[in-house]
Amino acid sequence: MELKGKRVLVVGLGKSGLAAARFLKKRGARVTVSDARPATLISELPVLLDEGFMVEAGSHGLLTFRRQDLIVVSPGVPANVPELMQVRAMGMHIIGELELGAEYLRGEVVAITGSNGKTTTTTLVGEILKASGRTTLVGGNIGRPVVELAEESTPEAWSVLEVSSFQLETVETFKPRIALVLNITPDHLDRHGSFENYAAAKARITEFQTADDFLVLNAEDVKTQMVAAKTKAQIYWFSAKRQIKQGAFVHGESIFFIAKEGAKPEPVMPVAEIPLAGAHNVENVLAAVCAARLAGVESSVIRAAVAAFKAVEHRLEFVREVEGVRYYNDSKATNVDATVKAVEAFEGGIWLILGGKDKDSDYATMSTLLRERVKTVLTIGSAAEKIERQLAGVVKIERAETLERAVALAHEAAGAGDVVLLAPACASFDQFENYEHRGRVFKELVAGL
Repeated sequence: MELKGKRVLVVGLGKSGLAAARFLKKRGARVTVSDARPATLISELPVLLDEGFMVEAGSHGLLTFRRQDLIVVSPGVPANVPELMQVRAMGMHIIGELELGAEYLRGEVVAITGSNGKTTTTTLVGEILKASGRTTLVGGNIGRPVVELAEESTPEAWSVLEVSSFQLETVETFKPRIALVLNITPDHLDRHGSFENYAAAKARITEFQTADDFLVLNAEDVKTQMVAAKTKAQIYWFSAKRQIKQGAFVHGESIFFIAKEGAKPEPVMPVAEIPLAGAHNVENVLAAVCAARLAGVESSVIRAAVAAFKAVEHRLEFVREVEGVRYYNDSKATNVDATVKAVEAFEGGIWLILGGKDKDSDYATMSTLLRERVKTVLTIGSAAEKIERQLAGVVKIERAETLERAVALAHEAAGAGDVVLLAPACASFDQFENYEHRGRVFKELVAGL
């Protein structure tokens, strides 16, 4: 992709948008940045102006969009922004930061998507590859944007990328050597409009793969299985429930891997050595085993790296025990299915903090599980009323309004042996900057008890 002298517009000044703007400018592009937020809310504005960027703030101007040779869209910017829709209809070239960075990534790429578990799995695959001695870069939808990784990549490097449905919407040539789809359950329906659109976006991870590439899929997830029909790549499966013909699975008390259909299963590690709570994390480890073995990592290295792995922050993270009550931070549980997996990790006695910004979710699907394991639901944020309506009569519910009050109520009423679990099933943007901010506030509140 030739950038020197090209007029390029970056839409959205989140972390990836800022990184993309600087990446483009460094390569000689004439960069304009556009953000719908008022200038007073863009803290980076003075620095951008000092660096010589043309900045449009407060709204998007159609004329600004039409004057470009290329438009790079940040993941947080919806595809149905009117100005984008108009210039797309005119045939203008529009890509995302993932596509831009992938053009310049050298070496091999492992890309991981899914409604839940992708951050843990991405981080784990990165740790395994590092333990094997490979030069490893980790980023994408977590940590560092892809364009930053591209700057450091070498022909020998492995880039392990978490990729979201937002990022996959705008890919044109993105072709990971190894792609993983962990699961597909309802999420971001407020953005995608329907579950079908959301699932289709996830499936784009394999759209440009060839027969030389690998696709790892969850054998127990129906929507994920359907991605198999859309690929030219070699398919590997993972299952915690049954032996499969090619891939990773649990048999008895151990994890095995079959390199090719008909080959003898090779033992990888005992399930008991997985240091992460919850059945969903067994699936995450199985997916990571597939990716690592396909990358050529020996089973002994995988076993040691998994055993040494620590839970990722904000993912079923143990915070503290206070007077016999354990507090867990799963702020990354931003959809219903993630909350289900978090609740399933405990046998009962749960004080569950739910709420935030609704994503057009159906909370009633949790009814049976909550009735069995949850003592009280404490609701926070703008989704509280909808949650209370859909779970009425299922479980005791208290309106807490804020996270601070939810923690205080739980601390006052929970008894020894109980669990206080932040697993909100909602986005955080009504009261917090992001799920990390929400999780940090929770941990600070618990630390102060």
